[in-house]
Amino acid sequence: MSSIQPYLETHNSKKADAEDLVLLHGWGLHSGIWNLLLDELTKHCRVHLIDLPGFGRSPIPSGDYDLELLTEQVLKVAPAKAHYLGWSLGGVVATNIALTQADRVAKLITVASSPKFVQSEDWPCGMKPNIMDSFCRFLEEDYQGTIIRFLAIQAMGSETQKEDIRLLKDTVFVHGTPATKALRDGLNMLSDVDLRQGLARLTMPRLRLYGRLDTLVPNKAAQAIQDIDPQSSFKVYPKASHAPFLTNRAEFTQDLIHFLNQ
Repeated sequence: MSSIQPYLETHNSKKADAEDLVLLHGWGLHSGIWNLLLDELTKHCRVHLIDLPGFGRSPIPSGDYDLELLTEQVLKVAPAKAHYLGWSLGGVVATNIALTQADRVAKLITVASSPKFVQSEDWPCGMKPNIMDSFCRFLEEDYQGTIIRFLAIQAMGSETQKEDIRLLKDTVFVHGTPATKALRDGLNMLSDVDLRQGLARLTMPRLRLYGRLDTLVPNKAAQAIQDIDPQSSFKVYPKASHAPFLTNRAEFTQDLIHFLNQ
């Protein structure tokens, strides 16, 4: 087990009995993406921001960069028990923590995430394999340009598209560029991951949030996952894309707090 630990930033709450909430960002970014939500969330929770290995301020350990490593690294610095919210790749990590360390997860929230990101014969609710392959190839050729295009896709179709893209661009490189290994192997992880079989075993309360305009996690995945995990609940934001916590910030935060307070 590596002695390297990821970057953790804790924001205390004025609420005396505040519970812990861990926020996990998506591929290509870092925990700074949550900053706009902190004022409201810290009224209710003690919020822990973690940079996944190789992103933001977190070093990248040696060895295989895989879901097991990301899970191990997050658990090194996370509270003994907390609510987990994960966006996109962060949702995969949060889900895996819930599957492998259920006693550490009070409630699970995933945002624009899927247990299987890429299409297959038994899963039509994902990206086509050639799209992911092209993305990986573009990353090798021009990773900074590829990240910027990726960010533009995440905001596509929203009512505040220009503002969202500007915020994402301003945020992504504020702590330097992500490690190439984290970018490349993170995409490979999303290409290969399949957590579908484990979902029905989860017992903690679960909420899944989606954007109807999302081109990376099609909104039809919401019902398909519901068929696998009928005890979970979900919501689709009609005018949001891949980052509803930015494009629908007030509604998103209200929905999250309501779920945590149930």
